[in-house]
Amino acid sequence: MSTVTSARTGASAGTTTSVGRVAALARAELTLLSRTKATLVAALFVPLVLPLTTRSAIDDMDLEGAGLSVGSVLLPASIGFSLLFAVYSSLVSVYAARREELVLKRLRTGELRDLEILAGAALPSVVIGLVQCVVLVLACTALLDVGAPEAPHLAVLGLLLGLVMWPALAALVASFSKSVEGAQVAAMPLLLVSMLASGTIAPLEVMPDRLAAVCELLPLTPVITLLRGGWTGNLSGYDTLGAVATAVAWTVLAVFAVQRWFRWEPRR
Repeated sequence: MSTVTSARTGASAGTTTSVGRVAALARAELTLLSRTKATLVAALFVPLVLPLTTRSAIDDMDLEGAGLSVGSVLLPASIGFSLLFAVYSSLVSVYAARREELVLKRLRTGELRDLEILAGAALPSVVIGLVQCVVLVLACTALLDVGAPEAPHLAVLGLLLGLVMWPALAALVASFSKSVEGAQVAAMPLLLVSMLASGTIAPLEVMPDRLAAVCELLPLTPVITLLRGGWTGNLSGYDTLGAVATAVAWTVLAVFAVQRWFRWEPRR
C-alpha cells in the first residue's frame, strides 16, 4: 500500500505530465504485481507451456487441405495465449484486487485521471505480454521453421489491437465481480471460449462454415486472423477490413462499458 501511496504523492508533486503520471503508477503496480506470486506465475509461464500441450492436437488436424501448416497455426495461437493469460486474466485480478484494497478510490482523489489510473495499472501486464509475444515468435520461428512474416504490417496491427482491446475487456469483466476470487471466476468464460473457438487451437478454416461465421465475431478471432494472415500473406483486403472492424468494435464497446459501469469502490 505504501508503494501506491508514494506513487500518488510523486505523481501529484513532481510528475506533471500524463505520461509521467502513468509511468509512476506503472512502476508502483509492477512492484505490487511482483509480490503476487500466483498471478505472476500464471502470467509468465502458462502462455509458454500451453503451445507445447496443444501441439499434438494441431498435428492431428488436416491442415494441408486448408493451406496451413503447424507453424502458421501454433505461432498465432501462442501469441493469443499470451494475450489471454499475461494480459487479460492477470489484469482482471489486478483491477479487482486494487479496487477491494481501496487503492483505486485513493488514486482518484489525486491528480490522476480515471484513464491514467487504468492505464498505469495495465501497463506492466501489457509490457509482460509484449515481451512474451516476442519471445514466443522467436521460439516458434526457430523450432517450427515458420520463417519471416509475408505481411508484417498485418501481424503488428493484430498484436497492437490485442494489446489495446484485452486490457479494456479485463476492466469490464472486473467491474461485475464482488471479490478477487469472483473476478477470477468471471474471467473464465471468455478465456475458455477464446481458447477453444477463436482459431487458436482449431483454425476457422477447419471448422464448419456456420460455426466459423459465429466464431469470427469473438474478440480474439480478429487478432488471430491478422497474425496468421501476417505470416502466411493469404489474407484478402476484405478479410483484413473485417478483422480490424471486429477488433475495433469490441474495443469501443469495452471502453464505453468501462466508462459507464466500472466500479472504483468495493461492493457493499
